[in-house]
Amino acid sequence: MRVYPTFFRLAFSWMDAERAHKIGFKGIRLAHRSGAGKVLATLTAPAPSLQTTAFGITFPSPFGLAAGFDKEGHGIEALTELGFGHVEVGTITGQAQPGNEKPRLFRLVEDRAVINRMGFNNDGATAVAPRLKAARAALQRQHRGVRPVIGVNIGKTKTVELADAVEDYLVSARSLAPAADYLVVNVSSPNTPGLRLLQDVESLRPLLTAVGQEADRSAGRHVPLLVKIAPDLSDEDIDDVARLALDLKLDGIIATNTTIARSGLSTPAEEVEKCGAGGLSGAPLKQRSLDVLRRLKQVTGDALTLVAVGGVETAQDVQDRLDAGATLVQGYTAFLYEGPFWAARINRELAKSRRP
Repeated sequence: MRVYPTFFRLAFSWMDAERAHKIGFKGIRLAHRSGAGKVLATLTAPAPSLQTTAFGITFPSPFGLAAGFDKEGHGIEALTELGFGHVEVGTITGQAQPGNEKPRLFRLVEDRAVINRMGFNNDGATAVAPRLKAARAALQRQHRGVRPVIGVNIGKTKTVELADAVEDYLVSARSLAPAADYLVVNVSSPNTPGLRLLQDVESLRPLLTAVGQEADRSAGRHVPLLVKIAPDLSDEDIDDVARLALDLKLDGIIATNTTIARSGLSTPAEEVEKCGAGGLSGAPLKQRSLDVLRRLKQVTGDALTLVAVGGVETAQDVQDRLDAGATLVQGYTAFLYEGPFWAARINRELAKSRRP
């Protein structure tokens, strides 16, 4: 019997969503600091059969935690002890910023979804960089073989004009790339005004070129570079981004971020409207994110790594995305509803399906 859904209903469902997130995250980090996380890790470690190679890096599992949960690199080690094959930290900006006004995170429990307009609240690249470096070194010490992977997701500082966006992203790349296993350029959040305009290929080309060069220069090695796109792009724009990624020889594309759409929800329309603007994530995004993945696969073939995210709740969802052409799969929203053993359960079921 699964206990967490009942615990969530009693302990968290009535609470402000952002406060509940902070409490839950503190609990995960406390388990790590107390030493319980190390014991837990022996139970949640992915089976060796799940090891996956993407852009030259071996991941313990194809399933990882999407950006947004750990925005500032405070709990990387603790989260890997829950079974995630990788943790993508961020979104991190060149300058520290508080994000949008609260409340800014809302649950749609009937839809197993979340609406957020957090606005890239974070301590800034310079402050986060030492945490990433320390976490990476710790994971290398703790895992003699394949260790969990650290991804870093970077975005634009809200107060920086679009005309100066490239330099702002370079501040983050310069600080964070040396400690990142891979780097993601986020141009698809709906919560920073004008950000999605950077998905236009004419704006995206110089941005990705500059970030890629600066990341490699700062790190003294090639840092795999990916771009994260929105599910709200037209099919034509998806094709354009895919062709640009091929032309620039990017390492991958992450599909998809949250959506501004509100169609097909079970939650009453007036409740949804009360939440206001923001990106919708969770189960309602499942089909669209899968459709975008399939379209990207048609254009890119096997030339780069596709990372699927959006509406991922079960091991079958993960497998569906792997079958559709993804090499890696990420989740986030279902973590809030499924609890701390979610990743371990997905890994266990994936491993069972791979047994001869």
